[in-house]
Amino acid sequence: MVTSAKARFVRVSARKARLVLDQIRGKSVGDALATLEFTPRAAARLIEKVLRSAVANAEHNHQVRNLDDLRVVRAVADGGPSLKRVQPRAMGRAFFIKHRTSHLTIAVSDEARSPRGVLTRPRHLQVRRLPARAPVAAPAGAAAAPAARPRPGRTSSAAPRGRGRAKPKEKE
Repeated sequence: MVTSAKARFVRVSARKARLVLDQIRGKSVGDALATLEFTPRAAARLIEKVLRSAVANAEHNHQVRNLDDLRVVRAVADGGPSLKRVQPRAMGRAFFIKHRTSHLTIAVSDEARSPRGVLTRPRHLQVRRLPARAPVAAPAGAAAAPAARPRPGRTSSAAPRGRGRAKPKEKE
């Protein structure tokens, strides 16, 4: 069973929160809380509150007694609305400031593997494994690969390097 908790309109940018969420995704709840406790980022305190809320939801809603089995199966930070402000500057100019917010979602599960339909990583970070390709063998009667032809406009490797072309020697 999957239990989740959300914190909406949190005053931290989603980009900064994702840096912390990437550290706890897939870990057990105990390891995730220990990681968050020693992470020196302001977003870690906010994410810790959401994680503790998800654990409390699992205890209350699904009567989960063994908290050692809980794992973080989903941890997402979506962008929220930005608070727009104007900072006056010299000579009548104005700089616009955007205070970004985010929506934090953390899901925990007591199942050994992540349940079907729940992503352990966001879809854009999923690693696709392609099947290994066998090397293509040359036909039995084929000759060896042709020698590399010099590309047009290139000098051969025997040409002198340095300042321009070599001058022809004068006869004595």
